[in-house]
Amino acid sequence: MVKITGYETHDVRFPTSLTGDGTDAMNTDCDYSSAYVALLTDSDLVGYGMTFTIGRGNEIVCAAIKEVAKRLVGKDTESLFADMGKAWDYMMADPQLRWIGPEKGVIHIASGAVNNALWDMYARSRKKPLWKLIVDFTPEELVRSATFRYITDAITREEALAMLKEKEAGKKEREEEVKRVGYPAYVTSAGWLGYSDEKVARLTKEAVAQGFNHFKMKVGASLSDDLRRGNLIRSIIDDPQFLPPNTTPRDPKSPALQGKNAGPTGAVLMIDANQVWDVPEAIEYVSALQEIRPWFIEEPTAPDDVLGHAAVRKGLKGVGIGVATGEHAHNRMVFKQLLQAEAVDVAQIDSCRLAGVSEVLAVLLMAAKFGVPVCPHAGGVGLCEYVIHLSLIDYIAISGTMERNVLEFVDHLHEHFVTPCSINAQGRYNVPMNPGEGYSIEMHKSSIAEFEYPNGTYWKGRGEEGKAAEA
Repeated sequence: MVKITGYETHDVRFPTSLTGDGTDAMNTDCDYSSAYVALLTDSDLVGYGMTFTIGRGNEIVCAAIKEVAKRLVGKDTESLFADMGKAWDYMMADPQLRWIGPEKGVIHIASGAVNNALWDMYARSRKKPLWKLIVDFTPEELVRSATFRYITDAITREEALAMLKEKEAGKKEREEEVKRVGYPAYVTSAGWLGYSDEKVARLTKEAVAQGFNHFKMKVGASLSDDLRRGNLIRSIIDDPQFLPPNTTPRDPKSPALQGKNAGPTGAVLMIDANQVWDVPEAIEYVSALQEIRPWFIEEPTAPDDVLGHAAVRKGLKGVGIGVATGEHAHNRMVFKQLLQAEAVDVAQIDSCRLAGVSEVLAVLLMAAKFGVPVCPHAGGVGLCEYVIHLSLIDYIAISGTMERNVLEFVDHLHEHFVTPCSINAQGRYNVPMNPGEGYSIEMHKSSIAEFEYPNGTYWKGRGEEGKAAEA
């Protein structure tokens, strides 16, 4: 019998603000950061988890992680693994911690780090990557692993079970197919707001050469700048000369690209405002970007404003631009309402804004019922490593489709992880296959030693003042 005996937390921050990585209209000074936890046992079994922040405030999340993790100390791991939905309910049920949520804010994202660590431990104990652990579940086991509290007006356990049983027949074929071709990805790294036009052009050409055909750029600081940058990106992604050798342009009218405003090479552009506008302003501003033909506007307004997103979606229908959100949707209830209100064309779960895998499963099930594709957010340290597992679970076991889905890829900081994600020559995620990697979020000890704040070797003696002076 293996018991959880304790935990370690680490405040790990990377100085990405010095290069402009991660910059957008709302967040102009981003140090990609990990509030990191290791759940320890009385054996060699360890579970790793984290949640993502952009720097200052990471210490608050780490303090919350400690309080949440305490609740699991002394618990038998196999008892927890036997019913992960029940384990999630127990983890979230401390009344005093719940009071300062409930199920939102710092406590919720801290709970995500701990729940992800527990799932990582479960997968490692079975010597499977996380996605494989879950897709090998029976429909009953998968339903038992999710949380359904507060969402049964949108989907019941019985409905979820029926959906999963319906998808059982093709699971093995879908698994083999995605192993063969990889999971579709899109690139954000070329479109950060703080980059010069020269850097945007260079990175866009590199991304096209790597096989990507979906691209995202940040907008919202200046309409004229956005039009200039959007037309610059379009001039590259729509030009066949930049395609990899012997590559045939994709058909813009194919089922996978229908409604995405794809250009002549089949390339798709998306835009992201990171919550910068009020509702009327969002409709007016995005309508003025019609000439760069985006598929969708991401986070056009406040992330909790369900009816606002519905209004933006309705207002943009006439110009053929969709709406996506979810990166900052802090729990499954917000996703429930976005789906019920027909407020989004694309749902964008975040692997650690939601409270871990068990809550993510609930959102994947709801989105499948409503027929809305899930394209997870992955613009931060560790998120790409996380979300490839979630998209594989969605495709193989839940929705049964990846034809229109694309998973965000940001080419930053993967070298700090023991089992980093990777992209193939067709611009698609490779399927994680290491039986010992769990949820793929274990960080190199050397990276923690260098970038732990404030006493890691990089930060020691620097602090905030030192960083600003260096910039």
